[in-house]
Amino acid sequence: MTKLAKLMVVVAMMAAAGTAQAHDAGVDCDNCKAWNAPAKPFNIHGNTWYVGVAGLSAVLVTSEGGHILLDGALPQSAPLIQANIESLGFSMKDVKLILNSHAHWDHAGGIAALARASGATVMASASSAKVLQSGTNGLDDPQYQAKPVVHVAKVEQVTVVKEGDVVKLGQLALTAHATPGHTPGGTTWTWTSCEDRRCVNIVYADSLNPYSSGDFRFTGNGRGKQNTPDISASFQASIAKVATLPCDIIIPVHPGTTGLLEKAAGRSSEHNPLIDSNGCRAYADEAGKLLAKRLASERG
Repeated sequence: MTKLAKLMVVVAMMAAAGTAQAHDAGVDCDNCKAWNAPAKPFNIHGNTWYVGVAGLSAVLVTSEGGHILLDGALPQSAPLIQANIESLGFSMKDVKLILNSHAHWDHAGGIAALARASGATVMASASSAKVLQSGTNGLDDPQYQAKPVVHVAKVEQVTVVKEGDVVKLGQLALTAHATPGHTPGGTTWTWTSCEDRRCVNIVYADSLNPYSSGDFRFTGNGRGKQNTPDISASFQASIAKVATLPCDIIIPVHPGTTGLLEKAAGRSSEHNPLIDSNGCRAYADEAGKLLAKRLASERG
């Protein structure tokens, strides 16, 4: 083989390795195919855009000084999210920050690939940061499962945010609200978007669903030999917090929870059906009913 041929082989191998590295291994689950179905990106209001997939939200907040992306859905969602961002005319390299709601693999699995593609700084709560950096959730997570343990690509560096922190990028300012319960590190994000002199309060609401794996109990002492604390009061406080946030538009991490995509289909220059001042209260009210039922069952 000539030196030129050897060089071409090396270049081809490097290119193949780069391509493989850009696409992390997907996660297989009962709902993953439906969740990851492509969704056409759309404007929510002003500088806020939906760039996620059919069953898992990802939101882009834009500015001339750079953009902020919230969540990354599944590992296999990352190429779809990037394509959605670029189809709107935005550059992936202008995404400077990636914020996380909670670190389950269906909302954070694509973050590692999206961070590599953009060079963005990833930000999350302290508990979520540990999960993002380890690639799997821990024993304190209601949905922890030992068999099989699901691993996704690790995020090497995560900047920790806490309750009330305001993340700023140029003129953008997003506030973190700790909403633990569904996960220990759950975070709801809020900001203001303006369009034609109308400014609205947008809430990117973390999941408030009291779902768990195995024999976990939200009232404590429920995972085999692992003593788990009673987190029912903090979960109830998270639900109450979301209910009282200034909220004109709610974007849940699972868009189907509020019919987000269906409502967006009716958006026009004269009417935005996503604007609903009762949206957060309704979202929290439904979660409260589910949690009350679950706690009553545990205490039965």
